[in-house]
Amino acid sequence: MSADGCMPDLDDMKDVFDLFDFWDGRDGLIDAFKVGDLLRCCGLNPTDTIIRKSGGTKKMGEKQYSFEEFLPIVNQIVKEKDTGTKAEFMEAFKSFDREGMGFISLGETRHMLTAIGDRIEDRELDDILELTDIQADLDGNIKYEDFIQKVLDGPKGC
Repeated sequence: MSADGCMPDLDDMKDVFDLFDFWDGRDGLIDAFKVGDLLRCCGLNPTDTIIRKSGGTKKMGEKQYSFEEFLPIVNQIVKEKDTGTKAEFMEAFKSFDREGMGFISLGETRHMLTAIGDRIEDRELDDILELTDIQADLDGNIKYEDFIQKVLDGPKGC
């Protein structure tokens, strides 16, 4: 979800769509498999479940969208309320914070994000850790509030 819950700028969305189309062969269509990536580059933060519910697919080649067909998906995602808030993410991480100091181990973070709930792949987590520039301290712990904020802020320059 965008930080302010508003519709992304139409011109910016068209530019991002055109980039995805360029990579897919310049036919004016993007593959439904890439809808989630495109939405995230437009400043939205939907879960994979919401993406599938809105028309994204699990495999390449199942469906394609023109820009005009993509816009209703964006509208649906903007209206969706099931993306989680910072407070909800903080609560989830706090359950792994044994000492109540705002830190959890990188290993527990990896387990939580790859094995529980709306799971992500190990390579996706590696990308997230790299893009957020989160570094574990000498004890192998990360400050989870910083991590959550950086994830919610999204990648720079997307």
